[in-house]
Amino acid sequence: MSDDGPRPSTAKIPAATALDVDVVRHDGAWTERGISDAMVELAAHAALGVAPPSKSAHYEVTVVLTDDAEIRDLNRTWRGKDEPTNVLSFPAGDMPDTEDDSDNRGPHGAPVLLGDIVIALETTAAEAADKAMPLSDHVSHLVVHGALHLLGHNHLDDTEAEQMEDLERQALASLGIADPYADDVPAPDSNAGLAEIT
Repeated sequence: MSDDGPRPSTAKIPAATALDVDVVRHDGAWTERGISDAMVELAAHAALGVAPPSKSAHYEVTVVLTDDAEIRDLNRTWRGKDEPTNVLSFPAGDMPDTEDDSDNRGPHGAPVLLGDIVIALETTAAEAADKAMPLSDHVSHLVVHGALHLLGHNHLDDTEAEQMEDLERQALASLGIADPYADDVPAPDSNAGLAEIT
């Protein structure tokens, strides 16, 4: 990755597809660690670039940057696991599948909500340190991973996991970020910390 952060994706998104990314910070330490809204937005756009929805529309995703305590509460409430994790995805609902919206927006002209991605600082920072990788690269990977879940991708079996990892590699490469699943980088257990709430 370049010293000035990720570069915009060159992947092709359908012409009438747009994505708004709202970044919400529940922990100010994210700013102190150099994680910018622009970096988070680029990662979400990279995911959409490699796995565009079947319907061209105006979409919206929220990325919540929080701490281990909050994500542990969410993980306990929604997954029955009383432990922190790195990322959780909360899909907003079914993806639109018709072309009947003339302006490609949701009800009352609002963007179509994809859902929320929640990332915990302490767990994510520890994982980045263990892998000797920049925190910004690991956060970008988690945003891409979470966004792919919101776009309907999963890793429930080996075939799905391989397909999803390939999409992650493509999105991260478009940002100038090295393959997190390369042989010399220990890959996380696909079911341990990367979670989807359905």
